[in-house]
Amino acid sequence: MLISKKLCQNEEYLSAALSGCDAVFCKLKVKGRNALLIYIDALTDAIRLGDLLLRPLKNLKRLSKPQLIAQSIPEPNVSVLCSSEEVVKAVLEGCAVIIIDGYDSALAADVKKYDCRAIAEPPTAAVIKGPREGFTESVKTNLSMLRRRLKTNKLRVERITVGRLTKTEIVVCYISSIADDKTVNSVKERVKNIDIDGIIDSSYIAKLISEHPDSVFKQTGGTEKPDILCAKMLEGRVGVFVDGSPIALTVPYTLIEDFQSSEDYYQNTFRSNMTRILRFISVFIALFLPSVFVSAQLFHLQIIPLNFLLTIVNSIKGIPLSPSLEMFFTLLIFEILNEASIRMPKYVGMAVSIVGALVLGDTAVRAGIVSTPTIMIMALSGICLYTVPELVDSTSFLRLIFLLVAGSVGGFGIILLCCFLAVYLASLENFDTPFLAPFAPLVKNDLKDGAYITFIQNMTTRPETLKPKNKTRMKI
Repeated sequence: MLISKKLCQNEEYLSAALSGCDAVFCKLKVKGRNALLIYIDALTDAIRLGDLLLRPLKNLKRLSKPQLIAQSIPEPNVSVLCSSEEVVKAVLEGCAVIIIDGYDSALAADVKKYDCRAIAEPPTAAVIKGPREGFTESVKTNLSMLRRRLKTNKLRVERITVGRLTKTEIVVCYISSIADDKTVNSVKERVKNIDIDGIIDSSYIAKLISEHPDSVFKQTGGTEKPDILCAKMLEGRVGVFVDGSPIALTVPYTLIEDFQSSEDYYQNTFRSNMTRILRFISVFIALFLPSVFVSAQLFHLQIIPLNFLLTIVNSIKGIPLSPSLEMFFTLLIFEILNEASIRMPKYVGMAVSIVGALVLGDTAVRAGIVSTPTIMIMALSGICLYTVPELVDSTSFLRLIFLLVAGSVGGFGIILLCCFLAVYLASLENFDTPFLAPFAPLVKNDLKDGAYITFIQNMTTRPETLKPKNKTRMKI
């Protein structure tokens, strides 16, 4: 619906369209003519409203069409709207709109005021060495941190609005001279094809653009730190920001990313290699130790060393539960304590996790419900699980599956499940990128930053797995 030249008709339509939206309708005079100012108080900065719109209108020498008024106002945030739908949309986004009687268009000033969290170190990516600032819920602030690191005109930023009700701003960013055009176009097309009533967090986008949304493993990377996003984009990945979320998505994603830490590149290479290998070992222990222990107790006692077997026999004497039920009971207690420590208030949660674990564990052993080796193995598995935080969801579920198979079939079932998992991971890909790259398929050049990290002088090319346009990273 076009804006009417009669101010009363515009006021009647907009009052109905914005009823219940906390919109403020203010009548005023502009050079002797009646005018209507519309804005939402909770979203509007009163100081900017006066500076960007009201003061320039007051200082006009003569009144003319809104198009000419907008050109005469020395501010880039003033635009002209021609339809009532555009007015409603602008007001709901935080703009202030003024309609002057006798004209069929309106002036809109971008005077948004959003309260957002200050820049701080993200809790999920703490480092000893390296940058400590993290993304916030404001996409404008996040883009400023990214541009501060990438001072190049090759950085492309494209905005897409998603959500019928939330009208959430999605920002796709990439380096045009590096990122693969096919990947970039695929990301933008998938985001544009999303038809949903609302986007609340970037996790919505992560699930909706995945080729395999039903997979146990995630299909997109995520980070709360601008230095990590910058490094991934320099390798050829595409970044996705969601307004209202502090987590930026990165695609394509490979499994090896979660074993890499930003601190690996800031500290001594030998130390980085040691910690990276420890992460692989820790995930292996977290995944297989409980199931192998249960399998050995039920089906393969001969593989347990004699001295350790005697210790186990002495510890399980009088335990009413079978080895598999005992391990499941311990796993249940661990997951309950973990969930309680997260959901409870911060300081109460710390007390629950520490005191609860000590009291429950010691009491369960003394009461003869579970054995000491079971408590020790589950505790070790739980600690190892969090050495790679991004894989906790997947590995927690897989640990339970391996435990079920071990208690039912034994070691043979564990081997079959490992083979099935390896074949599944080798066949999985997203955005035409193999999930297990650079190991399956084997990409020798990318092994420089795989299970180990080589010296920075040797990392002269970008990962071939990501198909970058410019493969040269550094010239020596």
